[in-house]
This record gives sequence, C-alpha cells and structure tokens, in this order.
Amino acid sequence: MLDTPRFTEVTPTADIRVARHGNRAKCLQRLIRMDLPVPQTVALPFDAVRDIAAGRMPDLATLLALFDDGAPVLLSVRSSSQTPDWGGPGAVLNVGMTAAVRDALAATMGGEAADRLFVRFVRDYATDVMRLDGAAFDGADPEAALAAYEAEMDEPFPEDPARQLREVLRSMARAWEGTSARLLRQAQGAPADAGLGLVVQRMAQGMAPGQSGAGVIQFVDPETGAPQVTGRYMAGAMGREALGAETSLYLTHDLRGPSLEDRLPEVFGELVEIGARCRVRLREEMQVEFTLEQGRLHVLDAVRCPRGPRAAVAIATALARDGVIPRSEAITRIPPGTLSQLLHRQVAPGAARDVLARGIAASPGAAAGRIVFDSAAAQASQSRDERCILVRRETAPEDVRGMHAADGILTERGGTTSHAAVIARGLGLPCVTGAEIVVDHKAREVRLPGGGTLREGDEITIDGTAGTVLAGRVATVEPAMDGAFADLMGWADAVRDIGVRVNADTPADASLARGFGVDGIGLCRTEHMFFEEDRLTVMREMIFADRDADRVAALDRLLPMQRADFAELFRLMEGLPVCIRLLDPPLHEFLPGTTEGMRALAEALGQPLARVRARIEAMGEFNPMLGMRGVRLGIAVPGIYEMQARAIFEAVAQTGGVVPEIMIPLVTARREVELVRARIDAVAAEVRAETGAAFDYRLGVMVETPRAALRAGEIAEQAAFLSFGTNDLTQMTYGLSRDDAGRFMSAYVNQGVYPEDPFQTLDIDGVGELLLLGAQRGRATRGDVTLALCGEHGGDPEAIAFCRLAGFDYVSCSPFRVPVAKLAAAQATLLAQEANARAK
Repeated sequence: MLDTPRFTEVTPTADIRVARHGNRAKCLQRLIRMDLPVPQTVALPFDAVRDIAAGRMPDLATLLALFDDGAPVLLSVRSSSQTPDWGGPGAVLNVGMTAAVRDALAATMGGEAADRLFVRFVRDYATDVMRLDGAAFDGADPEAALAAYEAEMDEPFPEDPARQLREVLRSMARAWEGTSARLLRQAQGAPADAGLGLVVQRMAQGMAPGQSGAGVIQFVDPETGAPQVTGRYMAGAMGREALGAETSLYLTHDLRGPSLEDRLPEVFGELVEIGARCRVRLREEMQVEFTLEQGRLHVLDAVRCPRGPRAAVAIATALARDGVIPRSEAITRIPPGTLSQLLHRQVAPGAARDVLARGIAASPGAAAGRIVFDSAAAQASQSRDERCILVRRETAPEDVRGMHAADGILTERGGTTSHAAVIARGLGLPCVTGAEIVVDHKAREVRLPGGGTLREGDEITIDGTAGTVLAGRVATVEPAMDGAFADLMGWADAVRDIGVRVNADTPADASLARGFGVDGIGLCRTEHMFFEEDRLTVMREMIFADRDADRVAALDRLLPMQRADFAELFRLMEGLPVCIRLLDPPLHEFLPGTTEGMRALAEALGQPLARVRARIEAMGEFNPMLGMRGVRLGIAVPGIYEMQARAIFEAVAQTGGVVPEIMIPLVTARREVELVRARIDAVAAEVRAETGAAFDYRLGVMVETPRAALRAGEIAEQAAFLSFGTNDLTQMTYGLSRDDAGRFMSAYVNQGVYPEDPFQTLDIDGVGELLLLGAQRGRATRGDVTLALCGEHGGDPEAIAFCRLAGFDYVSCSPFRVPVAKLAAAQATLLAQEANARAK
C-alpha cells in the first residue's frame, strides 16, 4: 500500500476520510471492507486536486505503477465530492487506451469490440477532456477517429497513458473550479471553498466476450420508496450505458422483455444479496453500479439511491423500523422543507414544462385551470365544477371569496408575505406572486414577458413550489401522506420540546390542523371571518353607519355570526388553546375598490353611488399599514372589540372546557393594553352574570412594532403572553413594504446586501435581536409570561431553532406548514441534545 499526501490506494486500512477524499472514495472503502468485488482503486484528496487545477501534478508514474501487473490496464476517473448532492465532473472511462492496448484487447474480445472501445475513448477524450466538437467522431473507425483528433488539435492523439491521465485529471479539477459548477453546488448548500476528490479505478471490462456487460440496480422505487428492484443491464456495455438503452435487459421477471433474472439468475441473486448487505452495513438504500466481465461480477460504485420526497420519508422510516438506524436519525435525515411537497399536488416528475413567466414561489403545490380575473368568475367556475386560476394585479380582502373558490392564485405584485401569499398558504393553495407579467383587469388579459398574451378562459398551470407559470394543463401527482409520514410525525412529536400551533381563521382550517396534530391555535385572524358575502354586507353597514345606534345594530347582527364561529373552533380544538386576535386591518380594507363593487354596495345601502365613492375615498390612508388599525381601531371604535369579546365569552359559556386567549394587535404602549383590558374585563363580567357560567381568559399582546419589543417589560405587566408577529415586525424594522419588496429583493440578495429575503428567513441579527430583547425584558418583569412567534416565520426551520434557544414556548404557522415546523422543532431539539452530550 502506498500512502502519500498526493494519493492513497483504497484498502480496508487506508486513511480515507470523507472530509479529505470525498464521499465516493469513503464509500468504496466501505465496500472493500465488506469484501465486495471492488476493482483496485486509488483516491486523490482535495488538496491534491486543488494543486492539479493550479498546474501541480502528483507523481503519475508512481500512481500508474500501482496498477501495473504486466497486462494492459485501462482506468476510469470519477469525481468524489464531500456530499453526493454537490455533484462533480462526469466520469472518464478507459484512460490508458492506446493502439497497442487496442491490439491486445482485440486478441481477447475480437477486433470489432476492441475498435468500438478505442473509438469511444478517443471521442470521450476529445470532447470531455480537450473540449472538441464530438460530431467529427460519430460513426468513425479507429483511423478516422485519430485523423479527426489530429485535424482538430494539430497534433497526434496521445499514446502515453501518463499524459492521458494527466490531462483527464487537469480537466476534471479545473471543471470543478469553474463558475458554473461552483454556483450549482452552492445552490445545493456547498460552501464556496468545497473540495473535490478524484477516484482512479481499474476498469472491469464489460465489453469482454462471453457473459460480460454493465448495469445499475437499486432496491426501492425512487418515487414511493417501496421495496422494488429497478434498473437495467446491457450485455457488451460499460458504465451506465444500460440506462435508457433500447437493447438493455430488465433486472427482474418482466412481461415486456427478457431480464437478468431470467438469463443469469446466479448473478441476479448475488446482486440482491449485495443490496441487502449494503442496506445494513451502509445504513442506506444504495444504487449499485456493476460490471460483469466474463461471468465475474465487479462492483464499481454504490451511491445513495436517487429519491423524491415521498421516497425519502418512506426509506428513512423503514430503516428505523427495521432497526438499521435509530428513530432520531430518521428524523434528522429529512430536510423539513421537503415535506411541503408531500402535502400538495405537484407537477409530475418528467412532465414537459413550457415556462411562460417566473415569479416568487409564495405557496407550494401545483394547480391547472382556466384563467379568471375576479371572485365572481372564480365562484362561477366552482359552481360548474371547473378548475380555475385567479389572476390579480394584487389581492385584497374582497378577493378572499374568489381565493376560496379558485384552485391557484397568480399575482403581478407582492412577495412571500403579501396578502395573496398568506391567504394561499392558509388555504393550502399554490400561489405565485410578483410574477413578470402585466395584468390588465379592464381588458381581462395577461401580457407575458415574451410578448404573448393570455386571456380569460385560457388554461395555465402554476407551480407554487418553483414559482413558475406554465402553458396549458401540465400533468400533476397527488399528495402522499401515508403511514411513513404519520410515523415520522409521531416520532417528531415525541422528541420536540417546543410547541407548534396553527394559524387558523376558520373551522375548516382548524379541522385540517387537528389532522396534523397541532398543540392549539396560535393565531386566529378574526377579520377573515367577515368576508363571507352575508357578513361582508353587514360589516360594511357598520362601517358606513352615521349614528351610534346604527353601528350598534350592525354589530348586534355580527355578534351571533362571530359567536358561532368561535364555538365551532372551541369544539374542534377539544380543550386545546385557542388564541384569537381581535380585529386588525383598517376598516377601509372591507370596502370595495372597483366601481362595480361600489355600485353593489350603494344598492345594498340604498345610497347614491357618488356618496359611497366619496365616503370610501375619505376613509383612505396614505400609509394604511401604519394607520388606523389594530389596537388603535379598538380604542377609537370600542364597540368592535366589545362585540368580539362578547362573542368569545358567550361561545365559551356554550361549549365550556376552554380558556380562550385574546390577543391585541399592533400594540406600542402599556396604556393601550390597559384601556382594552378594562373594556374586555367589563364584557366578561356581563357575560358571567347573564349566563351564570364561570370562565376565565388570558389577555396577551401581538408584538409587531419595534417599540413593543423594546418596551416589552412594561407591556408584560398587563399581558399573560407576548406573541411576536414577525411579518409586520420585519416590515417595520427594515422599513420595507412586504408587498413591494419582491421587486428588488433578488438584486439585494444576489449582491450581498441581505443574506436572504428577510420575509422568508428570519433576520436573526436584526429582527432576532428585537425578539431576544422583548423576551428577556418581558420575562424579567413577568417570569411566567408565555412567549410565542406567530408570523410566517413560524414555519421556518432556522426561526424555530432560534426560538427554541431563546426559550419561546411555541411557534405558530399556517396549517400546511405545521408538519414542516414539527419536524424542524424535533431536529432542533436533537441537535441541541447532541451538542450538550459533546460538551459533557
């Protein structure tokens, strides 16, 4: 065994490390330790490959001498990155092929096979190593191939194996350092300075005479993860040629054609045994690349078998159930974000994608349907049982009815925390916001970036996972929440030590969330209860009331509607906590913005259109996000909050068994809380007296403003809980409009102004500091104050880990992000336990 800083022969005892030689080199060593028939292999470490890229070559004569057994030898060179997902240059086979080697091979495999092998290497060397055009080598015989190479390079094809190997190593090393390769691997999470190892291996000759060939085999379905032998084998082949070749054999008995199991049952049985051994020893489902050389099996490589999200969950849980890995490892093997693809319909793998426009992936999933431009059209489509995509310049509260009826949402404006995005995630609808389109509502058409136009009724598909708009109706696959998914969620629940609640605004949301096993409702946005047609009209009557008596009358009509909603939520949650946020948006958001809507409102109110229009315009604000909303509305128009409090308490009196949590939005000062508390306490006393019911409630604050975070100590004196609403808190901390930031955010992230979009990933340094200050000051005043995060960041794994370390009691997120949050919470707990164990 030769072991130098430049290269290492891979043996059972050699010092091969993933962090130094890469994943492939280490895996090959493990296969050798299992006594599998792996051809002789030499590994070049990361530092040697970096030197090669810089022009410093190792001692190739010594390296080649390792393979010298007196017979002609051919080598393959493969990449070995630290993690398989980081990729690497493609393999180069048959290095060392010369005219003399061709003649020697002709004596054993026949001239025709040797010529094909020779021409293949000349072509691969020319195209993959020297970057020549491969067309000149198609269909060439050896002499023509050599002539084509010399014509392109102005020099003969190299007959020196050392020179061939040198050029192959240099080409692969420099390809790894190229800009495109670096960007691709960084997109997979690789650091900028990630290293590449190279593996030089003796070729097993699948083009030899007799029982010779090559193939690939794996033992699970790549989409479902169910046990199933898949792959191909082809006689007289090398590498991965069998995949996709018309002349390749199936591996198992198959009515469609001959199989390896039929032709060579002993070889097939040996492969199945190798797969089973790999599963246990390598603790993973592996894809095995093999070559058969005159009846002798060689294992060239084994890599983690490719898999989709559903298969990843199925494989990890099956390994844990079989005792191959612990349950804790199964939990940590699944990236939390991939669970979103199990909960929503997705574009089918391999489906043709004609991309019309791109935007922001605001809510995952895929939907196909006909374009509609307003709520009325969406509801009409729903009544005809016809799928539709609601297309808006941007959505407003009046569009919620249409969003409920649509199968997907596409907007020209907005970002990941815009109105469209938040509502879509709550409904589980795919949504693309900030798309590179122009929506013309008057003409009822969409202008595309390439100059095309879409009109109402045209069919499109939106992919909210990828943020794309696709032409026509694209094939999709259904969500898959099977037994493996349930097992994973159960194991995560047993591990996590931070609560996960749901943002649920309707009984339908709550029912869905119960199926995901939530710990309660962390945010019920009551404004969403008012957008049903009958309620919206009453709400608008209340807003337009000129006299107190008329306003009270309208609120009295809303009261039973709210009470019924709250009672249903309490029944569905069966004693779990329910946190209800009092009305937050400014009142003008409940009013129509189009002439058609204003005319309908004028008819309902019996008022002239001009008066309705003037009243709506008078209620407008220069900056409504910072205007008359939240607690300011509750203090200025106290009847609204009093009606909502009464509805909550009467619902509690009806259902019993729950301590409701009432949350005041947009607080900036303790006095605001004191004023609202006094009114709510009075309403609670009235309901107790009227019903004879004994109940309690908890009053808390939604911390959405920087001042509330900074003054959390004094606010906590009046609040049983502090729930940080990071959507608005991020917006106010940065001075960014979350609906408009998408227009420039990509440029900011690409140029390093921000590391990530702060509306998608919690800004730990800035917004996070406010959370820490608020938590510390709140608990310094009131040690038992409950701390929570209830913005869209509640489903972000990094934010969940941060909240856990900061001592928060729970996070709350939209229903379809609950499984993601639970898995992320479990992983954060396990990571902390591992760190504590190391510290001891």
